[in-house]
Amino acid sequence: MTVPLISIQGLYKVFGTKPKTVMPMVKDGMPKDDILAKTGHTVGLKDINLDINKGQIYVIMGLSGSGKSTLIRHLNRLIEPTEGKIIVDGEDVMELGQKGLEQFRRNRMSMVFQRFGLMPHRTVIENIAYGLTVQGMNKVDRAAKAGEWLEIVGLSGYENQYPSQLSGGQQQRVGLARALCTDADILLMDEAFSALDPLIRSEMQDQLIELQEKLHKTIVFITHDLDEALRLGDRIAILKDGELVQEGAPADILLHPATAYVEAFVKDVNRARALTVETVMKPPAHRITTGTIAEALQQMKTFSKDYGYYCTDDGYQGFLLQTTLEEAAKKDGDKAIEQGLFEDLPHISPDTVLEEIIPESMEANYPLPVVDEDGDLQGNLPRSSLAEVLTN
Repeated sequence: MTVPLISIQGLYKVFGTKPKTVMPMVKDGMPKDDILAKTGHTVGLKDINLDINKGQIYVIMGLSGSGKSTLIRHLNRLIEPTEGKIIVDGEDVMELGQKGLEQFRRNRMSMVFQRFGLMPHRTVIENIAYGLTVQGMNKVDRAAKAGEWLEIVGLSGYENQYPSQLSGGQQQRVGLARALCTDADILLMDEAFSALDPLIRSEMQDQLIELQEKLHKTIVFITHDLDEALRLGDRIAILKDGELVQEGAPADILLHPATAYVEAFVKDVNRARALTVETVMKPPAHRITTGTIAEALQQMKTFSKDYGYYCTDDGYQGFLLQTTLEEAAKKDGDKAIEQGLFEDLPHISPDTVLEEIIPESMEANYPLPVVDEDGDLQGNLPRSSLAEVLTN
C-alpha cells in the first residue's frame, strides 16, 4: 500500500472570534448559512479528509467560496485550522513550533500565487533567487542556480529586467522558476494561471506538464476551471461550501459525477479532449497466440467474432480475419503466421486523447487495437464504445 506524502485528516476551519464554540453546530450538520446568521462565524472547511501521493499533480477545485484556497493555505500553515491534522511525510505540521515551521516553509514547500507575487524592486534573477537567499545560500551559488532555472522556463536574457517590464505570462514563469529554484519537493499553486490570457494559460499548462515529466514534484494545484483540472490532474478533489463532494481520477469524475453539483460542472466539458483511449477501451479479447495458420484458425473459431489480434512473446503483431486464414489454410495450414496475412488496421496508444483517434475509429470496420509503448496489447476500442462515451 502506498503511503501518502500528504495526508489531511478531519480538517475543519471556522472563521470568527470564537470558532471552538461553533464546532458542535458544524458537526451536527447545521447549514453554513444558518451558522453565519446565528453566530456570525463562517465555516471555511468541514471535515476534509484526503491523501496526496508523492509525484502527483493533485488538483483541488470548486467555485468561488468553496474553500479551495483556504485548504491549500493550511498545508504550510498560512492559515491555522480550527481542528484536524495535516501529516507531511510522517510529520504533523500542526505540531511544528515557530522555528520548525520556518524551516518547513523554506525547504519542503514552495508556492506560486495567482498574481505572481514578484517583488517589483528586484530584478528577474533576484526574484528567482529570493528563496535561496532566505535559505542562506551564498551569492555566487544562488546566482548560478537561479540562472539555470531562468533558462529552463525560457527567459534567458531577461536576468536584469524588472517585473514591470515583463508580460503576464513571463511574470508567471519567473514565479514558477522562483518556486522550483529552492528544490522543495512540494509545490503549491493557487490559481497560478487564472490571471493569464487563454493562449498564455495553455502555454503555461504545457510547460508545467513538461517540467513535471522531468522533475516528478508533488504539486497541489488550485483552480476553478474543470478543463484545466482535467488536463493537469492525476487526481481531482471537488469542494462545495467547504465540503469535499467528490475525489478521484479525472475520468471517474467526468464519467461518474457523484452529485448534481459535480454533474453541473462536467456537463459542458468536451469529452473528446478530456478523456484518453485508456478510459474507454475494452479489455483485451480475441487474442491469437498460436504459431501456424491452421492453429490460429482453430483458435479463432472459438471466438464470438470472426477476427483476432495476433500476439507473440514480442507483443502485438497484427490483425487477422477468419476469411483470410481460411483461404491461407487451404494452401498450407502448417505455415507460420506472417506479415502478409495481416489486415491494414491501425493500432492506437492508451494515452492518446479521444479527439485524435476519432477519424481512425470512424473509418475502421473493426475495433482498433490498443498497444502500449512496449508493444503489448492492452485492449481494443470499438466504435460503439467511443460513440457512447462521447454522446452520453
